[in-house]
Amino acid sequence: MGVLIAVIVIVVILVILVAWVIGMYNGLARARLRCKEAWSGIDVQLKRRSSLIPNLVETVKGYAAHEKEVLENVTRARAALDNAKGPHDAAQADNMLQGALRSLFAVAEAYPDLKANQNFLELQRELTDTEDKIAYARQFYNTNVGGYNERIVTIPSSIIAGMFNFTPEEFYEAEEEARQDVKVSFTPAS
Repeated sequence: MGVLIAVIVIVVILVILVAWVIGMYNGLARARLRCKEAWSGIDVQLKRRSSLIPNLVETVKGYAAHEKEVLENVTRARAALDNAKGPHDAAQADNMLQGALRSLFAVAEAYPDLKANQNFLELQRELTDTEDKIAYARQFYNTNVGGYNERIVTIPSSIIAGMFNFTPEEFYEAEEEARQDVKVSFTPAS
C-alpha cells in the first residue's frame, strides 16, 4: 500500500512538472509570436511609406529637377529600406530614409510653387500619418520584445527558454543622431 501511494505521488508530481513545462513553453512561444506579429506591423507601415516615396520624388522632380543628388539619396535610402532584413537593418535604413526625406523637404522649402502643390501637400500629409503609425508600431513592437526578452532571462522561464533554444529578439532602435533634437535656426531676411 505504501509503494502504491509513493508511485501515485511521483506520478502526480511528474504530471504537475510536465504541465508546468508545457505552460512555460507555450507562454514563451506566444510571446515570440507576439513579437513577430508586432514586427509585421512595422513592416507594413515601412512598406506603405516606401510606396509613397516614388510619387513624392516625381512631384519634387517636376519643380526641382536640378536637385538630383537629394532625389538620388531618397531613392537610394528607399531601396535600402526595401532590402532590409530584420529590425537592426530596417532601423538603420529607416534612419537613412528619414534623413534623406528631411533633406528633400528642406529643398522643397526653396520652391513656393511646390509647397503649394496639392499632390505634394497630400503626399506630405500621408507621410506624416505614416510616420505616426510607424512610431506606434515601433513602440508596440519594442514593448513585446521587452516582455519576451524579460521572460527568457528570468527564472524560472529562463530554464525552459534555454532547454528549447528561445533566443532574444532585437529591439527596433533609432540611431544616436536620430534621438537628438533637431536644431532649427532662422536668419533674418535682409
